[in-house]
Amino acid sequence: MPTASTDAAPKPLLLDRVLPFIGPIVLFIVWDLVVRAGLIKTILLPSPKDALVTLIVGLAGGSLLQDFLITCGRTLEAFLIAAVIGMPLGILLGSNQRAYRSVEFLVDFFRSTPSSALIPLFLLIFGTSDINKVAIAAFGAVLIVIFNSAYGVMNARKQRVMAARVMGASRWRIFRDVLLWESLQPSFVGLRSAVSMALVIVIVAEMFIGSESGLGHAIIDAQQVLNVKTMYAAILSAGLLGYVLNIVFLLLERRVVHWSGR
Repeated sequence: MPTASTDAAPKPLLLDRVLPFIGPIVLFIVWDLVVRAGLIKTILLPSPKDALVTLIVGLAGGSLLQDFLITCGRTLEAFLIAAVIGMPLGILLGSNQRAYRSVEFLVDFFRSTPSSALIPLFLLIFGTSDINKVAIAAFGAVLIVIFNSAYGVMNARKQRVMAARVMGASRWRIFRDVLLWESLQPSFVGLRSAVSMALVIVIVAEMFIGSESGLGHAIIDAQQVLNVKTMYAAILSAGLLGYVLNIVFLLLERRVVHWSGR
């Protein structure tokens, strides 16, 4: 009996490792069946094998790799600008609720406004340069960071704040040792959302703001000449980039905010 239970123990662990691959496998099976059945013409939808081969060859040193790295660089640049501005500003605003309430409408208004709707405004200000793409992505991302950081401070656990006050801690000590640490978990959630938002905006900007490089440019350029293999490969690489960035920030969040929920 002990031997049987020992042998059965690894099975759930193996199943847990396999689970994340089930979705992609099902997607590619359905995709392949649709192409084989002729439900969509191959001129519009290539086989998953052709798209994956184009993706692998492109990222192994083809032109797609350069576009991938350019988009990644623009996304990270916009994200860093948003993080450097948004986190300190959000924490300061959250520590003074009156200050946050005075700008709450502006934050919520622009956070709810699709950033793509602001592309004409940024075109007038920055032209069609790379600065435009980074600036509009940073603008959309910084509002998410401010919102999450501010509410992280404002929603800090009251018992910890009260305990610090009872122990005679000054307002600065409460801010530094309680509010700042309590804000880290929601701030990291905001950062993870912000990097995804930055990627979306950068790709949209690359599509429609006179870009000559980047995944957005690769997608729209391939679509215009009906090079569907390259188009789908660029789309898949954009999704891969977003997935990798999300995983990196999840791991970073678990490492830095390891006490979350305790």
